[in-house]
Parts: sequence; C-alpha cells; structure tokens
Amino acid sequence: MDESGDSGRPQPGAGGGDPGTGPDKGRPRRPEDPGGGLLMGRPFGVPVYVAPSWFVVAALITWVFGGQLDRVLPELGAARYLVALFFAIAFYASVLVHELAHTVAALRYKLPVRRIQLQFFGGVSEIEKESETPGREFVLAFVGPLLSLVLGGLFYIPLQFVEAGTVPGVLLAGLMVSNLIVAAFNLLPGLPLDGGRMLRAVVWKITGKPMSGTVAAAWVGRGLAVTVLVGLPLLTHTGALGSATSDIGGVETVTDALLAAILAAIIWTGAGNSLRMARLREHLPDLRARTLTRRAVPVESATPLSEALRRANEAGARALVVVDGQGQAKGVVREAAIAGVPEHRRPWVAVSGLAQDITEGMRVPAELAGEALLDRLKATPATEYLVVEETGEIYGVLSTTDVERAFVAAMARPAA
Repeated sequence: MDESGDSGRPQPGAGGGDPGTGPDKGRPRRPEDPGGGLLMGRPFGVPVYVAPSWFVVAALITWVFGGQLDRVLPELGAARYLVALFFAIAFYASVLVHELAHTVAALRYKLPVRRIQLQFFGGVSEIEKESETPGREFVLAFVGPLLSLVLGGLFYIPLQFVEAGTVPGVLLAGLMVSNLIVAAFNLLPGLPLDGGRMLRAVVWKITGKPMSGTVAAAWVGRGLAVTVLVGLPLLTHTGALGSATSDIGGVETVTDALLAAILAAIIWTGAGNSLRMARLREHLPDLRARTLTRRAVPVESATPLSEALRRANEAGARALVVVDGQGQAKGVVREAAIAGVPEHRRPWVAVSGLAQDITEGMRVPAELAGEALLDRLKATPATEYLVVEETGEIYGVLSTTDVERAFVAAMARPAA
C-alpha cells in the first residue's frame, strides 16, 4: 500500500509530518530521523529507509507465499522459502520504484522530499511542501500508480516466454499481479491513497479551494475504509479473488479478516489525518507559541509535588519546569503525570519522577508561529514543550492540548 505525497498523512500516516520551509530558517535543522529505520541509500539525494515493520511483513509474505509454492512446486522443499523471500524483496523493490516516481515528480516541481520509507503495507514519500496547483497535485499523485502499471506490463512480457508452473513463471506472475494490485488499489479515489489525491486535485480545480478537495477525498477515503473492512473478506471467502491469487498465494479466512481490518484502519486514519492537517493549515496564522504558552515556575528536581504546585498557584502559573542548580531547564513536568498522583501522596513525590527530559526538539522559540511552529511540534512529538526566548530564558510551557483547543476554536469560526 502506498501513501505517497504530502506527509501530512499519516502514514498515520499512513500516516506521516510535512515541515515547511522558509519561515523558520533561523531554527536548527532537524537531524536525520533515527526512527526512520535502516538506511538503504540516497537515490536522487533522498534517503531511503526500511522501517522495522517491513521485516514483519516480509516474513509474513515469505511464509504465506512459501506455503503456496509448496502446492504448486512441491519439489522445491524447504528452498521454497528462499524463493518466497526473493519475491518479498522484489515486490518491495517495485514499491520503491513506485515511490521514486513520486519523488522524481516532486523534485521536478521543486518540492523537497524528506525521505522515502518502506514500511508496513507499502511505502511513503514524505514530501515537505504542498503542490501549488491542482494540476501538479494530480500529476504528482498519478505517476506512482502509472509506474506500477508499467512494472506490471514489464513482468508480463517475459512471462510469455517461460513455462507455467516453474519458479520463474510463478515469480513473474506474482510480481505482475502484485504490481497491478498496487496500481489499482492506489487509484481508489480516497485519501490517503494516490487516487484520493487525484480526486482532491479535481475538486480543487473545479471549486478553486484545496480544502474542498481535501474534505471530499477524505470522506471518500473513510467510505473506502468501511468497504475494505466488509468487502475484502467477502471477496476472498466467495472466491472472487481466487483466480487472481492462486499462483501467488492466498490467505485463510481469519488472515483475510485481519488484513482487511488493518488496511481499513490505515485508510481511515490516513483520511482523518489528511482532513485534520488541511484544517490546521487553514488556521495556521492563528497558531502562535507566545500566545498559547502557559506560564511556568522553575523547581529543582527534589522539590515535592505539593510544594511545587503551591508555588505555581501563588505565581498564577499552570506549568512546572525542572531546573538544575544553575537554573538550566532539564525537564517539563507532565500534566497527565500530576493528575495521576493522589493529593495525599503529593508531599512525598518529587517532581523529577513526573518530568519528561527536554530534548533539543522540545525547545520551542517563543516567536515561532504558523507552519514553522507546527513543523517543530510534528518533528518531535511530545505532550509538553519548553518555550524559550532568543536569549535562552524560559518563557513557559506549551501543551499540545492547548494547541488542539486553539485549532478547535479556530475551525469553529466561519470560513472567510
């Protein structure tokens, strides 16, 4: 499954962030994401990662495909799993070609690509900026499925010259069908799939409003999620997909239901994330770190929670920052952790046990606003952030809860 394009997906993801450019030139660049997985190379200067989840799926494909090979080519014995592993690797190489098509198109339009990641059920091209026109959006989305269709055709040609029921024949048939399935699946007109981005581009062109396109494609995507959840097990149970998968391996009924549930969850989450990110962008001017920051009081790590809360109440503050002997911030006391401590135990609990260590990404300049601020929060997910002045002085604590509330309030206002 491919979720290429603007990394506001989720990738979920999906999901997936899509940090902006320009407005935050003064802030430090985020280092290479250590959570991206195993770095495989940098085609066109874009890092390609294999996520840990890929190895789980590769093992599953090897097991399922190997079991089917035992029925078609029983003479292979245990070697069938080596053939199945080769198929899994070749299939994901095809997915990489699909993603590279998106990447090349994005670079052609001068849209920076953070990385390509091969992961559970496919890959994602994390493009850091939205297309400027619906036409470019359409092309950027369409090139991925187009390359998958081309690959399916390329595997079909040699298939005509090999004997059916042989290892080359089964592999070529499997790769041909799998690429055609990837193309067809991604052309479905719902976010976060490529077809959803194409639908978004069409509605954007007709209405002149990118948000209208996103809303339409996101809701179609949610409808697709429900259809996949219900329809995929029915299709495999009735044998409607049997002929298409007999040579490359099918799955049992329970596995089909699990696969359908996972796919549906990915699509539903990705559609929701796309819709949410589009709405956030509409109201980015309302997002300012300085105005959303809670006033905080500094406390040393050994300070009892009850005493720290007393100081905060006296100062009219709503957050606690743990500092060392020199007054340097070391951690932010999590609001959820405070709520989890019963009042009668608060005199005996030190704030250090409730604090989250501050990483560089959790230090947010007070002047950040709009997309630059959103980029920073997405780059380092956390519940609270330390907001600092240009001098390094502590300004306060920014809670993601407050950011979400600000957007809810902004989105509740009528559109301009």
